[in-house]
Amino acid sequence: MADLTKTDLKQVTAARRPVMDPALSEDLLGRMLTPENLRKAWRQVKANHGAPGVDGMTIEDFPAFAREHWPSIRQAVRDATYQPSPVRRVEIPKRQGKGMRMLGIPWVVDRVLQHAIAQVVGPLFDPGFSASSFGVRPGRSAHQAVQQLQSYIKRGYKVAVDIDLAKFLDRVNHDALMARVARKVRDKALLRRIGKYLRAGVLVGESLQPTEEGVPQGSPLSPLLSNVMLDDLDKELERRGHHFARYCDDFLIVVHSQRAGERVKASLTRFLQQPLKLEINETKSTVGPTNACTFLGFTFHGTRIYWSPEASQDFRYRLRKLTGRSWGVSLAYRMHKLNEYIRGWLHYLGLSHYYRPLPELAAWLRRRLRMCVWKQWRYVRTKVRGLLKLGTATQTAILTALSRKGPWHLARTLATQTGMTKQWLTETLGLVSIRALWISLHYPT
Repeated sequence: MADLTKTDLKQVTAARRPVMDPALSEDLLGRMLTPENLRKAWRQVKANHGAPGVDGMTIEDFPAFAREHWPSIRQAVRDATYQPSPVRRVEIPKRQGKGMRMLGIPWVVDRVLQHAIAQVVGPLFDPGFSASSFGVRPGRSAHQAVQQLQSYIKRGYKVAVDIDLAKFLDRVNHDALMARVARKVRDKALLRRIGKYLRAGVLVGESLQPTEEGVPQGSPLSPLLSNVMLDDLDKELERRGHHFARYCDDFLIVVHSQRAGERVKASLTRFLQQPLKLEINETKSTVGPTNACTFLGFTFHGTRIYWSPEASQDFRYRLRKLTGRSWGVSLAYRMHKLNEYIRGWLHYLGLSHYYRPLPELAAWLRRRLRMCVWKQWRYVRTKVRGLLKLGTATQTAILTALSRKGPWHLARTLATQTGMTKQWLTETLGLVSIRALWISLHYPT
């Protein structure tokens, strides 16, 4: 050591000093405001077809507004004089009409800026996220999360620890969240912009309410921020050697025994309440057999994946709404929305191996559609003409059209079934075949 010169000592000291990732010290705000990044953010906002925010501006209105005002908005963001608008709170019904879910809708400009932030900040965090985190990440999906749990169950982990976070996004502690964001985002200017979005407030009716905690559901930043907030949980579970999968704030841990599950639940409850400052919904948090748990709309029967009873009930509930007699829309629009929902539902829950209830469900749906057509025909003369055109015998068509029984009953009569056949519903109305779609998903050619 005595033979080393001062220059050598400086080189040795520099080599031992931890190397800072250049991405952490870049001008992230400048990268966020580049034209390429902003154009990409706008394409994402446009593809999402969101509702207007507090100012009433629609997606269609934005291009004309941006051509006139965007340079000044961009400069205001850079100068830290831009103030985000409060989000507009809307209520959407939960599954099967069980209560309402609160969403916060930012105005279009803020949605573009938040996507621009997420596109710059996301790559700093994503490589360090857990391999068991699947929520809203590139190349990852809910199906992968369910299949990972299935692989653990096949290895003998038959007890599930299901911890429910009470209104997670509404109760995120801002200080705790920003401390975690600052671990990778060293650009203080961008940190201040993110903090402004967290504190922008929410407009409920005509009343502006402050947001002292939480991240608005519906915000483009909320998926990334939720992953950042819960990354400590993932790392703690990995440190303890647990087998789990997490999708946003839904996570399931699998263990070998009920006793081990109870211990895990108790220790994790303490961890979530203390360092992360999150609340646990004790009534919905359970420890029990994997066959009795539900995760992302799926449940497990042995080692096979089934859709959950709640998902099946929700499917039937939504189909009933889309085939409601009082919905005053054209038949073409009804079919478009119905097929859109069926395809989306089956592409997601088609991961299930459970086929048995689908034929009965498809027959029930066809009867619902016959009821809609019968109701839409309205007059006796129109009904007779419609049935005769579809090949129903004249006497049968007249007697059925004159019947005083309701549309639901008449949708199952000889007249309507011989006229509005399964083939007619599929080929003429364009009803997607549930059976054919399920088979194509499970047995692709």
